[in-house]
This record gives sequence, structure tokens and C-alpha cells, in this order.
Amino acid sequence: MEFLAALTAGGLAGIGMWLLLDRNLIRVVLGVAIMGNAINLGVLTAGRFAGEVAAFVTPAAVPPDAANPLPQALVLTAIVIGFGLFTFALAVLQSVRESHGITTTDRVTEVTEEPAPDVEEVGLQVHQDDADLHHDAGAPR
Repeated sequence: MEFLAALTAGGLAGIGMWLLLDRNLIRVVLGVAIMGNAINLGVLTAGRFAGEVAAFVTPAAVPPDAANPLPQALVLTAIVIGFGLFTFALAVLQSVRESHGITTTDRVTEVTEEPAPDVEEVGLQVHQDDADLHHDAGAPR
């Protein structure tokens, strides 16, 4: 059973890495989610996956084939953190789609590398008199 879980974790990691290397941001977000699940399955598999008995220690004895509770607790925590990361990535993806209209990395890179517009192009008027007044107020006398 551990061998099958290890192969599944490796397969999920391969699929997640393949999606992470794509140019479409939707697939990148899905790749992050799949990669997180692959890591969780790998940690769970490495932590003595085939325990038959719950890990309760009694004063009489310790069960010989007890499941390891530490990887289970770590994976449970990682699932909650992974869900939060996935939700945040979806919110960023929605923001990118609304602001740029497309979710490919090449177009987003082109837009972010464009120079910032000048103040006059945007329609803001900066009065030189106001700028001089504020500059003179901060000067030592």
C-alpha cells in the first residue's frame, strides 16, 4: 500500500510541476494546488502509513503497530494552509484577469514592463507654485 501511495505522490508531483511550467496562470494556480496535495501525500506516506492501531499509549503498554500521529497532524495543518493559499491565488488571478483581460504570463509581463504614464497624460495637474510652497515650508530658516 505504501508503494502505491508513493507512486501516486510522485505522479501528482510530476503533474503539478508540468502545470507550474505552463504560461497560462489558471494552470499555474492548479499546479500549485496539485503540488501541495502531492507533498501532503508524500509526508503521510513517509510517516508509517500502514499503522493498524490508533496511537493511544496506555500505562500498560505501547501498541506495537501504532500509526504515527505527527505526519497526520502536519498534513491536516498543511491542508488548511494550502486551502488559504489556493483561495488567495484565485483572488490574485481574478484581479489580474479584470485588470489585464487575459491570464497568460507573456501579456501580463508586457503590461507590467511598460513605462508609467506621465502626470500630464493621466490628467493630473501639478501646480509649480504649490510645489514651491511645500518645498520652501520644509527648508530650515
